[in-house]
Amino acid sequence: MAMDASSEEIAVGYVLSIKTTLGDEFEAQIITFDRQSNILVLQEGSKRGSLRNLRILNANYIKELTFVRHGDDPLDPLSYLDLNTIQAREDSAIRQAERIGVGVTEEAQNIFDALSKTLPVRWDKTVIVVMNEVRVSSPYLPESVSGGTAAANERVKKVLELERKRLHLRVSA
Repeated sequence: MAMDASSEEIAVGYVLSIKTTLGDEFEAQIITFDRQSNILVLQEGSKRGSLRNLRILNANYIKELTFVRHGDDPLDPLSYLDLNTIQAREDSAIRQAERIGVGVTEEAQNIFDALSKTLPVRWDKTVIVVMNEVRVSSPYLPESVSGGTAAANERVKKVLELERKRLHLRVSA
């Protein structure tokens, strides 16, 4: 959802109910909105407690928003920010995002998730890279495994075979 710069929906201090395109639903107060980047900084939680959650959200990911009420000045007073906690949450979010394949099927993502339980894996576009040397290409069958040492290649094929069987059993059950 591209937000219009003249829209009252983006007034600082407003409390909104927001649904994102990723399925999150939350209520938050607008602290600021950067029109150029289309980024909102939102504050979740009450002023009564010392802990509040700040959320930085690209407005393009807003599916639906509803005005709840006019809030107090969100910057009076701003609570203490634990930068170590913020950095840890950012790192965790980046690691989670890197685990999601772009342009891959649900089956491919399920195979990636299953392989990641026992082996170090990452995406290289639509190819699953295992142990930084073995590559598993679409259609993600044992025959699609290439690269790496013979032992690593065989290990990945065996794990891939077992995981595909397990996934197909789960789907058919």
